[in-house]
Amino acid sequence: MAEVIYRGKCLCGAVRYEATGAPVIVAQCHCEECRRLSGTGHTVGAMFRADAVSLKGPLRNYSYVSSKSSDVTKAFCGACGSPIYGTNSRSPEFLTLTLGSMDDAGSLGVQVVIFERDKPHWDQLDEGVVSFDTQPDWTPEQ
Repeated sequence: MAEVIYRGKCLCGAVRYEATGAPVIVAQCHCEECRRLSGTGHTVGAMFRADAVSLKGPLRNYSYVSSKSSDVTKAFCGACGSPIYGTNSRSPEFLTLTLGSMDDAGSLGVQVVIFERDKPHWDQLDEGVVSFDTQPDWTPEQ
């Protein structure tokens, strides 16, 4: 059986990657840093062994110290700013690719939620929320 390969890219296509094999875990994180990084209530990422991932393109990095005193680095496209992956000094042999940057993450699902205590109350959908399959043909009323 052929080993699965996950491919992905940033919004502008300048950064591309391939990850070989199944991810170690897929996690949704609600920590403050992830919320600020994504501009939403969480991030979702698939952790892979670093040696199973090849990256090409103009990456930029931002590093900070986490609440657990580990060094965290977030890598993003230097051209369009799309978040691509993160690393943590507590597990340097792994990196976590953002699911939103993957070409096809349809076979993956969230296996664990972390920092749920920090989850904002608005980061969930009520069953009664109106949904559209595509961009709706309406504009907000003035």
